[in-house]
Amino acid sequence: MPKKPSSKPAPKKPAHKPRPTMTHQVRIIGGQWKRTPLPVLDVEGLRPTPDRVRETVFNWINHLIDGSWSRMKCLDLFAGTGVLGFEAASRGAAQVVMVEMHTPAVRQLEATKEKLRAEQLSIVRGDALMATQGMARNAAKFDLIFLDPPYHQNWLEKMLPGCAQLLAKDGIVYVESEESLVTDTPPAWLADWEIIRADNAGMVFYHLLQSKKLPEVQA
Repeated sequence: MPKKPSSKPAPKKPAHKPRPTMTHQVRIIGGQWKRTPLPVLDVEGLRPTPDRVRETVFNWINHLIDGSWSRMKCLDLFAGTGVLGFEAASRGAAQVVMVEMHTPAVRQLEATKEKLRAEQLSIVRGDALMATQGMARNAAKFDLIFLDPPYHQNWLEKMLPGCAQLLAKDGIVYVESEESLVTDTPPAWLADWEIIRADNAGMVFYHLLQSKKLPEVQA
């Protein structure tokens, strides 16, 4: 007699988490890795700095430092694709530290670092605020800090005091925001900062900041 079909349910296949998809690519626009593509993960809030903006910003920075990238120590907070940090490293920065808490993004940063053999670059997985606090306790100093956080979460107010502690003399902070910081009534948290360059491309507002100098005491 033919066997009756088994009433037992078929064993379930182990569930696999879907890999994050790539939406598009951005490219490094200058230096030794010029034209190298960087994948952009399909992650909410991830918005790499556009090519046009990066070209303008790095021209600004290059002018301010007289092209002396080899002396620059850089910190890329909220690194995401890492395009700002890789751009600085491509131009010869002595050190680049990237901070990112999203695990798939960290893995992609590590893969790109390995591909480029970027020995001057280190990647820190963790919260940007806690990372800056830890670096400040260790007396770390940076000449250039990239601060491109998610919009509408008050990150600039939270992060800039810590950035001030990490800046070397005459250091620069690059800031992207959802609105211009150039205003007749600047927020209180911007009081200790001087905006030395600012522009926008569409809805991307970008700025270079320096900590205000304390007045010299007359003898």
